[in-house]
Amino acid sequence: MIVTAGPASFVLPRRTLLVTLALGALLIVVMVAAVGIGTRTIAPLDVVRALLTGGTEHDLVVRELRLPRVVLGAVCGVAFGLGGALIQSVARNPLSSPDVIGVTQGAGLAATIALTSGTAYALVAPSAMLGGLLAALAVFAFGARTGFTANRFVLAGVAIAFALRACIEVVMSSAESIDALRAQIWLIGSLGGRGYEEAGALGLVLLIALPALLWAARALRTSALDDDTARALGVRPAARRLGAGALGVVLAAAATAQVGAVDFVALVAPQMARRLCRTERPPLAASALAGAVLVVLADLAARTLLAPTQLPVGVLTAGIGGPYLVYLLVRRRR
Repeated sequence: MIVTAGPASFVLPRRTLLVTLALGALLIVVMVAAVGIGTRTIAPLDVVRALLTGGTEHDLVVRELRLPRVVLGAVCGVAFGLGGALIQSVARNPLSSPDVIGVTQGAGLAATIALTSGTAYALVAPSAMLGGLLAALAVFAFGARTGFTANRFVLAGVAIAFALRACIEVVMSSAESIDALRAQIWLIGSLGGRGYEEAGALGLVLLIALPALLWAARALRTSALDDDTARALGVRPAARRLGAGALGVVLAAAATAQVGAVDFVALVAPQMARRLCRTERPPLAASALAGAVLVVLADLAARTLLAPTQLPVGVLTAGIGGPYLVYLLVRRRR
């Protein structure tokens, strides 16, 4: 099936289209359920009525207390899913994600320094994004020395991630206990106390990146080809990989800056979408929706499993992603 968006056109397999539509419908269902479930449970029809028309007894709970958090979860899930899909397509490796190649750790180090040095809280998110981008720049610098090969890119990212994690531990151990606790909470990743402001900032990044995402959807068609074949077709594979990888890093760093280190969503969501769609590489739209579903579901579980105690959403995503990473490692070894 051929989809046209202005001057651009895309070949979209029928199965990919159906899976994308199904994930979109599932996301709506999950968001309605997340808004309705809590210490005070609200029926789905009442949730929809409060959202569409207002003037109900549930407006405060639905619109003011729960919806901002659910919207933020969906938006950051989209950013993580897209970032992970782009990075995995560039690296041609399902083990690649912002959590593995150092982007998350770079953002975490910058945020930890900001939180433990008395920096204004409003500057934590910009600092985290800058840290993630600098970490990615270091990965690209090492990975591009021999033509930006996939294996070198992943190995450079893993090495830098370990180094940055050690730096985080050094900063945490030398900080005041209350500052170290604040940094630790940020490092785990949480949607608590956040809402429309963070979702709006991240949504603006996604909107600005939309033309680049449309380009990446076309450019990554050749990602499965070896470099010699791609060059024979008139394609510059290294430049395309560099551009798509940089875009994925920006999206992942922006999401991490707003909600903290919500690990493994960028790892799991693209592979889930790829397996559902049965494609060579993770499809971008399906990966974005899968990431949104994962984050909203994980946050719902974090709010309700041990109620009234609320867990950070990063705890739930790590609980899902850790075993999945082990599965991928074992599967690739076989």
